[in-house]
Amino acid sequence: MLVEKLIGIPVYLLTTSNKMIIHMKKIKKFRESILVFLTHRLALPLLKKIRKPEVFPHSITSLASFDEGTLGKALADFLLQKNLPLLSYYARHDIKHIILEYDTTEEGEVCLQCFMLGNGHLSIPVAATVLYGFFTMPEYWPSFYEAIIRGKRSAKIHGWMWMNLLREQVGELRLLVNVSK
Repeated sequence: MLVEKLIGIPVYLLTTSNKMIIHMKKIKKFRESILVFLTHRLALPLLKKIRKPEVFPHSITSLASFDEGTLGKALADFLLQKNLPLLSYYARHDIKHIILEYDTTEEGEVCLQCFMLGNGHLSIPVAATVLYGFFTMPEYWPSFYEAIIRGKRSAKIHGWMWMNLLREQVGELRLLVNVSK
């Protein structure tokens, strides 16, 4: 049987709770693959065509040489740690992960977009990700709600000139974001 091959345990030995755990892991894996497909295979290529390409003046190597504690250095470390490429048209999104401290997990991706929604930024990617998260990830609803409230209480970041902040200290930027209105 497939389950036995995947986990190495005969199905009849599994308890109901173990079966539920296996089932939930499969659902999460499926959801995650849909989210990756929607963002990386549909949204990113579409945004590349619609948006004016953003000139990103740094390579990952040059970012890695920035002073410790700067956003540029943190971006290089983040990309290397997550084994992600530096995509000039996506760097702004990765910078938001660093400043807002949301992971690149399915929960973290939706929380980041929930924050942006709460912060007053409504766009197709934000709306699509938030809706997808609320419809398919009920176990994370408290985190999503918390991110929306955090976004509402935080300083507005939509107009920030992200590429001009690379030499700024990450800690100071986080303080600026988290200052309540």
